[in-house]
Amino acid sequence: MAVETNNRYSDKDLAEFKVLILDKIEKAEHDLALLKSAYMNDLNNGTDDTSPTFKAFEEGSETMSKEANSQLAIRQEKFIRDLKNALIRVENKTYGICRVTGKLISKERLKLVPHATLSIEAKNMQQ
Repeated sequence: MAVETNNRYSDKDLAEFKVLILDKIEKAEHDLALLKSAYMNDLNNGTDDTSPTFKAFEEGSETMSKEANSQLAIRQEKFIRDLKNALIRVENKTYGICRVTGKLISKERLKLVPHATLSIEAKNMQQ
C-alpha cells in the first residue's frame, strides 16, 4: 500500500488541487469574458465625433487591439481547456503524475502550474 502513495497523490492532496484548479478555472473564465467583452466593445469606442486624422490612427490601433484581444482570448481558452483536463486527471486519480517519467510532479510546481503534465526533470529533457 505504501508503494501506491508514491505513485499518486493522496485523496486529500487531490481534493486540495481540485479546489485550486476550480478557482483558477473560475478566474480564467471571468478573464475570458472580459476579453470577449473588450473585443466586442472595440467595434464602437466612441470616437465617431473626433477629427478624421485622429480617427485614422484610432482605426489602426483598434485593429491591433482586436488582434491582440483575439490572441489573448485564444490563449485563455486553451488555458481553460488545460485546466479542465487537469480536473479530469484529479477525478481519475492520475493528477500530478509526469506523463514522461511516471514520477510525481512536485507540489510546488503543481501549485504554480496546476495544469502541468511534465515534471521539471522531463521538461528539461525536452530542451
